[in-house]
Amino acid sequence: MNENRGFLTYTGEYDGRSITVACHGIGGPSVAVVAEELIMLGARAIVRLGSCGGLLRPMRVGEMVIVTGAGYKGGALNQYFDRKITPKPDRILTQLLKDSANEQGARYYTGQVFSSDAFYAEDLDFATASAKKGYIAIEMECATLFGLGKLRKVKTASLLLVSDNITESAPIVDAETLREYVAKAGKIVFGGLNRSQV
Repeated sequence: MNENRGFLTYTGEYDGRSITVACHGIGGPSVAVVAEELIMLGARAIVRLGSCGGLLRPMRVGEMVIVTGAGYKGGALNQYFDRKITPKPDRILTQLLKDSANEQGARYYTGQVFSSDAFYAEDLDFATASAKKGYIAIEMECATLFGLGKLRKVKTASLLLVSDNITESAPIVDAETLREYVAKAGKIVFGGLNRSQV
């Protein structure tokens, strides 16, 4: 275990393979710091397991989203790229997450998310506009992580848990409510990483 800047990091084994679990804080700049430092330490694949606000009316708390791309408006990526890019996860690693989820009988949505820099700007109008652009959920870190993966030639992917449905203006649930879902999602992520060739 390690602790830096208040972020805990654990390294252990899952089915005989070494895997590190690291907290990355909130937002693009925070995930950029953690991802950059993990890459410096030798990380070859990074999967974000986090939460999101659902934009599809059927979405319910605890359901999963396997991300296929991420939109963004500004933020940390502007410091890395001098032009607008299309942040996408690694195709193979994303498929391995799907395979792992299918093997464990988990239901999930797939699609693009919007990586927001303003947590409390995500009101119903924002949700409606984002859904019209084809996004199925809102979160804060995927675009930066995927962009860094492209830049640093590291495989990235993301599996998110719905913590609220923004179309219903429902309150965000707490970590305790998501605990059982996180455990299931963690097994899916570990299963996907174990299948990877990195």
